[in-house]
This record gives sequence, structure tokens and C-alpha cells, in this order.
Amino acid sequence: MNRVSTFFLKITVLFMALPAIAICVFGVIGLIRNNPNQFPGRMHPSDIGFFAAVIPYFIALYTVMKLLGYIDNNTAFSELSVRALKKIKYCGVSIGIIFVAMMPFVFIMARQEDAPGIIVIGMAVAFASFVVAVFGALLERLLQNAIKLKSENELTV
Repeated sequence: MNRVSTFFLKITVLFMALPAIAICVFGVIGLIRNNPNQFPGRMHPSDIGFFAAVIPYFIALYTVMKLLGYIDNNTAFSELSVRALKKIKYCGVSIGIIFVAMMPFVFIMARQEDAPGIIVIGMAVAFASFVVAVFGALLERLLQNAIKLKSENELTV
């Protein structure tokens, strides 16, 4: 049963990666199509922010896959899992910081396009990233305490 649930979570992580890949591919194609002669030079700062946020997103997804592998191998209560949770926490914080830094540019773009929903989406992504970071920090601390308790119990005879 344990492997079935981790397999389901691995499939879910892969499905989480697909929209990000699609947005990146279609975003780059759209940028090239709109400015074929000036592609890297004419990018909006929010485009740069979106592409910069994808890097920690994929790092976090890869780390989640490794963490699920640790669970499959019955090494979930190890220092490797703590490091993985720490990396997920840092990725969440970095995505949140990138989106918060992007918000002035997104606000200008929303005002020009008359689309205030863009601001809500950007703030929701930033908030969700910070929630993931806090949850990762909480799980990291709990796992550290569990590992410490486990090692103390192993020393007791």
C-alpha cells in the first residue's frame, strides 16, 4: 500500500510539471513570434520573473521526487529527508520572493492591459509559495525532532 501511495504522488508531481513546461515552451514561442529580431532584448521584466521562478519550481519538484524515493526505500527518517525538506523550503521562499519582486511590473502590465486578475494570480502564487515554504520548514523541524527521538530510543537499552 505504501508504494501505491508514493507512486500516485510521483504521478501527481509529474502532472504538476506539465503545465509549467507548457507555459515555458509556449511563452518562449510567443516571445520569439512577437519579436523575432529582438528576442532576448525585448522581454518584459515579468517574463524574466516567470522564467526565473520556473527554475526553483523544478528544483522543488525534483526534490519531492527524491523525497518520495526515500519514503519508498524506508529511509524517510534520515538526514537526507531533512535536507530535501530544507531545499523545498528554500525553493518556496525563492519563488515567493521572485513573485513579490515582480508585482510592480505586473501591476503596470495589468493597468496597461486593463486586466486586474493578473495581480490576483501573481499574489496567489506568491502566497502559495510562502505557504509551501512554511509547511516545509514545519515538516523539517518535525522530522529533525523525530530523528533525534529515534536516535535517543536506539541508545536506550
